[in-house]
Amino acid sequence: MIRTALVFGTISGVIVIAGILATIMMPNAPHSVLLGYAIMIVALSMILFGVKRYRDAELGGVIKFLPALGLGLMIAVVAGLIYVVVWEAYLYLTHYSFMDQYTAAILAKKKAEGLSGPALAAQIAQLNEMKREYANPFYRAGMTFMEIFPVGLLIALISAALLRNPRMLPARG
Repeated sequence: MIRTALVFGTISGVIVIAGILATIMMPNAPHSVLLGYAIMIVALSMILFGVKRYRDAELGGVIKFLPALGLGLMIAVVAGLIYVVVWEAYLYLTHYSFMDQYTAAILAKKKAEGLSGPALAAQIAQLNEMKREYANPFYRAGMTFMEIFPVGLLIALISAALLRNPRMLPARG
């Protein structure tokens, strides 16, 4: 089970990182939260494939809900850890400039919307607090992990519910 989690979690992690980095590196690529989560869903579909492969190859085509969920969560954790490690490497290579650019973009958008005076000062204070928190590597790693893990949890739940039925995507052979 651990080998399956490592293999499929690594595949999922590589897919999500490749997709996210591709959108960051391409100058004309669309940058949206929706696109990021779509990439995560595609990558974390490896949970379904990993649980199915384990059910069919190791358990003779039958798996109960909790073991399927456990395997799905292990795959999601491996993918999430890869996501965190590569994101930290990206931040290091870009001299941790992400949060400065992100908060500057938010501030520019708010100013363009007409925010000024005390409301602008409050927004600036909030953004500075966010930058301060994000500078803590443990906080940042936790936040990064929590971007991807809930998606993995949802897909693990769906996969376990579907694949506990041996007639769902039955083994060929």
